[in-house]
Amino acid sequence: MSTATGEPAEDGRDGPDLPVSDRLLTLPNVLSFIRLLGVPIYLWLLLSDRLALAGLVLVLSGFTDYLDGKIARHYHLESRLGQLLDPVADRLYIATTLLSLAWIDLIPWWLVVLLMARDALILAMAPLVRRHALPIPPVDFVGKAATFNLLGAFPLLIFGHVEGWWTTASLATGWALVWWGAALYWVTGFIYARQVRQMLRLRAGREARV
Repeated sequence: MSTATGEPAEDGRDGPDLPVSDRLLTLPNVLSFIRLLGVPIYLWLLLSDRLALAGLVLVLSGFTDYLDGKIARHYHLESRLGQLLDPVADRLYIATTLLSLAWIDLIPWWLVVLLMARDALILAMAPLVRRHALPIPPVDFVGKAATFNLLGAFPLLIFGHVEGWWTTASLATGWALVWWGAALYWVTGFIYARQVRQMLRLRAGREARV
């Protein structure tokens, strides 16, 4: 997120811009749409007390999340629509899973508040970003790690409430990933706030020199 001088690049990216197409129908975008379609299916299965199948839908969504990014980077299929769909699908899955698991008492409501407070922090900066026409900083490694931990934790917590030899291990691993994911989730929030602040200071400095 910085230039050789240590200041953030004007467009919020490291180094030269990578080509991003305006194509709509690409394999990564199709995978992202499939992930979005999985949200109501997951909810129906969970609320129908089909926990194992609901957990399986979350596992598949996490796999398609990994796959669409891998395909987009390897085959240079990055698109503006994909840059929008991917984080929207991630946030939607996290919010939906949090609320639904709290609703059926698989996780406490304070965890929902903890994670959604971070999203509220990001949303609070949106008017500032729009007013100054700032670029949205790209998702970094910490953000990807936070999403990976949380999306990996939720199906494990669900499987932990399905009777079997895996129950104890699933619950223990799931809660470990929840805590790591929650911590990293907040770290990304503070990183985002710092990036926005740096871009504002850089832009103000440039305007002062004009």
